[in-house]
Amino acid sequence: MPFGFVKALLRPSAPVPDHRPIERIAADLRRVRRARACFGPGVSAAKKIGARQAHDALLAQACSALEVEHRLDVLGEGVDREVERFRVEERLRGLGLSL
Repeated sequence: MPFGFVKALLRPSAPVPDHRPIERIAADLRRVRRARACFGPGVSAAKKIGARQAHDALLAQACSALEVEHRLDVLGEGVDREVERFRVEERLRGLGLSL
């Protein structure tokens, strides 16, 4: 058995992150935000809801990656959830994430 093969078996593997790269999450957040901002008055409710849900899911991913607590997954739609979105976005910006 070649020595390199044994050495490779004994070498500890690099830790695998539990999330996608934060740069990719931030880019997706910016893309979804731009899309939501461009919605005109004739856009279907389904498209608006889908974009809002995608935005929330990306915010939750960013929070997980940067260890920021959030309540986006427990609050129902409404003012409280909108305030939580704003709070989370401000916290992520404070940590240097470009949204």
